[in-house]
Amino acid sequence: MKITHFGHACLLVESGEARLLFDPGTESSGYEELRDLTAILITHEHDDHVDYAKLPALVAANPGAVLVADRDTAAKLDGATAVDAGDSLELGGVTVDVVGGVHEPIWQNIPGCTNAAYLVDGGAFFHPGDSYFVPEQKVDILALPTSGPWLRVRDAVEYVTAVTPRVAIPMHEAALAHTGLHYGMIGAFKPESVEFVPLDHAVPHEF
Repeated sequence: MKITHFGHACLLVESGEARLLFDPGTESSGYEELRDLTAILITHEHDDHVDYAKLPALVAANPGAVLVADRDTAAKLDGATAVDAGDSLELGGVTVDVVGGVHEPIWQNIPGCTNAAYLVDGGAFFHPGDSYFVPEQKVDILALPTSGPWLRVRDAVEYVTAVTPRVAIPMHEAALAHTGLHYGMIGAFKPESVEFVPLDHAVPHEF
């Protein structure tokens, strides 16, 4: 499996013939030139996870790609397949199960939005979007949210401990990427068995 991080929550996952792009949002860059995508998967409606201005051009440049989104976001996008927790997709020979369903609370009782977390090939890779949903399946590579208005560094440490993947890739880091504070604390307190691997921007990494 090859994974490329385009900033914030945007990740390209390549497995076999499948090329899956997750959450191309406004805080990400470099993904615009990608071609031959199998699918574009959106976890939820916030701009940092879906750039509504750039997405149509990306879809047009990848006519073979399936556009998949949570129900709230799909209602805003032409041609999107709406998914809910419990759905399962076959995309380019890869199985993607939809789990979770709700964005983490941002503040008290402010209503949240739908959030589709995506489990690839039974746990080979997991993108939770803006949630700390813990899947039943063992996760090999976890995309780990590390900063944002809905989380604390403690939450990130508790989540990576609860999931205990083989590899945790930090994401959702636009505000605090590579400061040393967030990543240093996660690295210090995570389970010893978890390899914590920040990815360089737009550079493919083999796992």
